[in-house]
Amino acid sequence: MLALGKLLDLTLADHEPAEKTQVTTGGVRLRWLGAGALEVRPSESCDNGLDLLLSAGIHGNETAPIELLDELLHGVARGDIKPRARVLFLFGNPMAIRKGERYVEQDINRLFNGRHDLSSGAEALRAGELEQFARVFFSVPGRTRLHYDLHTAIRGSKIEQFALYPYKEGRQHSRRELARLRAAGMEAVLLQSKSSITFSAFTYEQLEAEAFTLELGKARPFGQNEQVSLDRLQTRLRQIIEGNEPDTDDSLDGLQLFSVAREIIKHSDNFHLHLPADIENFSELSKGYLLAEDLAEMRWVVEEEGTRIIFPNPRVKNGLRAGILVVPDAGQGLG
Repeated sequence: MLALGKLLDLTLADHEPAEKTQVTTGGVRLRWLGAGALEVRPSESCDNGLDLLLSAGIHGNETAPIELLDELLHGVARGDIKPRARVLFLFGNPMAIRKGERYVEQDINRLFNGRHDLSSGAEALRAGELEQFARVFFSVPGRTRLHYDLHTAIRGSKIEQFALYPYKEGRQHSRRELARLRAAGMEAVLLQSKSSITFSAFTYEQLEAEAFTLELGKARPFGQNEQVSLDRLQTRLRQIIEGNEPDTDDSLDGLQLFSVAREIIKHSDNFHLHLPADIENFSELSKGYLLAEDLAEMRWVVEEEGTRIIFPNPRVKNGLRAGILVVPDAGQGLG
């Protein structure tokens, strides 16, 4: 196996390889771009015009997606996977990955779409670097652009594997891409309705990629991910890389769609979330339930039928989202 295929080992060791470019016997070029960043380029005769960005480790303790990308890259470096797409592999937060922590100073996935310019520290700098990697990778005109940002969640979930589909005014969510997610094992998709500050939101809004945040189960340490089944996702990613996806219709049967009803924003240290600490994502909340309180008698009461909560986290910094209320969506606005 080519040494550059061991990108995870290089990242964990904080090691810069002496040889920055290597080529497989099949003519696939591997190029090291920087810490946790490797570009895979097929031979010109095999290139099908797809640029695929695969990122993981934006949160350093979310190891199952990191291990998945490591396996795919090993397959490329051994010649077992024969790419027809250009692929950029990114391990998002090397400092946190080495420590096994979600982040070191601040959450990188709240620092995109201009937010890193308003902050400081190593993780703000890394967010800017990740944006630049993506910007350069997606700069070639006339090519199809696809980004999957792979995560696992802090807590358990009633729906274990789901995706978040970013929003941009004037742009429709794609039924074809949703069908592809269903084939990859996603059980639900949250169709977002406002701009965001996550990595996938940046590539979707600024770089015109089809982009998704994929939540793939609960975060666990390296080597302890037996309960996280990523077989369907791994199969689909390999098919996308090799350009041999089976023909599928645009049926969304079995895929649950949700839209955002409201975001719960923490405004002060007096914020209180009236939920059990171990509540799971997609837990249903009854209409009239007092969900949260903050300063100046600010209250969040559940108003919508069928409301569920995702990403509840009262420990976020003031001004950030402490949870999302979602409701079922019929998908009538899909393109």
